[in-house]
Amino acid sequence: MSKTIAFAACLCVALHVAAADDTLVKFKGGIGVIPVSSGVGTAPTAEVVNRNIVRGVPPPGQIWRIAALRAEVSFGGRISVRGKGLLLAGGNAIGGTANQSVFATLICEAAAPFTLRNTNTNGVPLEPNGDFRIDDVLAPAPSGCASPVLLIRNVGGVWFAAGIQKLGDD
Repeated sequence: MSKTIAFAACLCVALHVAAADDTLVKFKGGIGVIPVSSGVGTAPTAEVVNRNIVRGVPPPGQIWRIAALRAEVSFGGRISVRGKGLLLAGGNAIGGTANQSVFATLICEAAAPFTLRNTNTNGVPLEPNGDFRIDDVLAPAPSGCASPVLLIRNVGGVWFAAGIQKLGDD
């Protein structure tokens, strides 16, 4: 009898652990934005530039950097993001946050049309050192994600940083 109860308890724990991992995608590491991806011509100042637009989302006017980023998205759309050191990397306010608030956007399509799955677009304020936390639910919730891109955006809608997808057990 006690062996049956012990076996049943172990089975319940195993099933709970297996059911608890409903992770859709994880991100470890981040890339700060460089607003211009290329310029045309050989002169020191390019008159024609290609903006660094990612899946329809425009960049800001200045360079931003991020020291660290971790994020996890579940199949139900629950998202947890931890960012460190999201700071301006150029201009007169270099090293500051420009009093920005940020939110997360997950894009799962490799080609247009893109669906922007956002956390609350009011965002969370950056700490003075550029750290932030987002714990929210994406809307609309993803049903799958064949080509995931995670963008950290400001309330104006431009992207400041992108997550690096975590593959395997690294």
